[in-house]
Amino acid sequence: MDKLWSALSDKTRRDILILLHEGEKNAGDIAAHFRISKPSISHHLSVLREANLVYSRKEGQTIIYALNKTALRDASRFISSLTR
Repeated sequence: MDKLWSALSDKTRRDILILLHEGEKNAGDIAAHFRISKPSISHHLSVLREANLVYSRKEGQTIIYALNKTALRDASRFISSLTR
């Protein structure tokens, strides 16, 4: 759970999640939306992957990233349970 909160604490990572909500993207497509280096985007994607918020799969030389909607739903349920 700590990795999840840490991952969500960063605005860039939250913005990446919003992009991935639109559909799967490769790292280059994601990086095109930001004014930070590609290695920084890779780091953010790694943090999101470690927090189980995104999936990745290889297609040839390209890594495709997708939102893990189940993990986000579980986090949302947990947050909702705190407000009861």
